[in-house]
Amino acid sequence: MENKGFDVGEYVDLMALLLDLQLRDEYRDGVVANFERIKAIAQVVNEFPLPENVEAAPTFEP
Repeated sequence: MENKGFDVGEYVDLMALLLDLQLRDEYRDGVVANFERIKAIAQVVNEFPLPENVEAAPTFEP
């Protein structure tokens, strides 16, 4: 999945509109910065290679 065209600022604006969230201008830059961090972390997780023979566990038991 390519994220080259993903605009985090536009995503934040659209999600605020969709959720009917009144995002104040003074907070928007911080929200966008946090989503940039989330995007970077998710990219690391999504790019981690898994062998083809790995099966999903039906339940988690610590």
